[in-house]
Amino acid sequence: MTAPVVVYGASGYTGKLIVWHLALAGIPFIAAGRSKARLEEQMAKVPELAGADYSIAEVAHDRASLAALFQGAKVVYNVTGPFMQLGEPVVQAALDAGCHYLDTTGETDWMAFCRDNYGAKFSAKSLLLAPASSYMWAAGNIAAEIALETPGVDSLDILYLADSSTSVASTKSFLRMCTKPQYFLEHNELVMWPYATAYDVRSPDQNRLFKALPWSGGGEPIWYMDDARVTNCTTLVGFKNQVMFGAVLNVLKEFEEKYRNLDYDAQERVTNELGGDLTQVEPDREDPNRNRSVISCIGRGNMNGVSVVMRGNSPYLQTGELAAEACRRILAGKLLATGFQSPSKAIGARNILNAWAEKGYHSWSATAL
Repeated sequence: MTAPVVVYGASGYTGKLIVWHLALAGIPFIAAGRSKARLEEQMAKVPELAGADYSIAEVAHDRASLAALFQGAKVVYNVTGPFMQLGEPVVQAALDAGCHYLDTTGETDWMAFCRDNYGAKFSAKSLLLAPASSYMWAAGNIAAEIALETPGVDSLDILYLADSSTSVASTKSFLRMCTKPQYFLEHNELVMWPYATAYDVRSPDQNRLFKALPWSGGGEPIWYMDDARVTNCTTLVGFKNQVMFGAVLNVLKEFEEKYRNLDYDAQERVTNELGGDLTQVEPDREDPNRNRSVISCIGRGNMNGVSVVMRGNSPYLQTGELAAEACRRILAGKLLATGFQSPSKAIGARNILNAWAEKGYHSWSATAL
């Protein structure tokens, strides 16, 4: 059983969207996970897979078993989180099998862990290591790259604002993210955001103010902390559904009051439980007419500035198309960089943005300030 792409965790909410977009792109793949029965059940719910070139593989979640499955593949797309709890055997197995590794994390501690522990190893084998190859943290990364096309811009202020529900796995992942140290980049130094603290933000396409959170600090400070072009970078995340957002903030405050003094493993168990309580069922597939999003990046230099606005929809569908575009370019020999890289550096910011635009997921504008 071989195919150029293995989607590990394909039976989950995001995994199903990735295999759908791979099928539309005509890319053969293996839908892999820990339960063949669940994979068969969930793949049957994706009508776009009718006639697609794919197979299903049940595999144990350990390095040796995963490496055996990955043999002969070119790309592993990991959709199994929380990633700090589950991700390392998948990275190790991809490296063992000589595969490019991408995932859908939003956990910045996982991004840094991959960079520090596996970046050089993947680079030595001319392999890509690209965690956070998903709506978070690729969309803000792309807006930032467009802003950085303006000469003199060295400071990035990024906002994600979406009108979508989150999946069960995403909720567990983002809750653990928000209880870990969160950083922004200030004068080339990482500075920690305070825990359980919300900030007022104004979206370019809304008149009212919204509350936003650092949401793990955002992946963009990780992408840019060693980039000579960037001195300052902040990222905040908000949701139009402020009732849901308020519930998240209350959970984070509860964590600070009751659980901050627990050890690391106990905290991981608590955030899994809290996340499971907050989101108990998977949302419906996104509707572009309802589930809209906006990415705003204000870039500043000493004497100039630029406002980049990406108006889009369906963040989870954007992740599916990003996965398909990344796999298509890798398989075509069009990878731009290897080792630990952001999606923009590896695939190309405008390549991804154009792929999203072709699917009706994004438009964008840049305005001098």
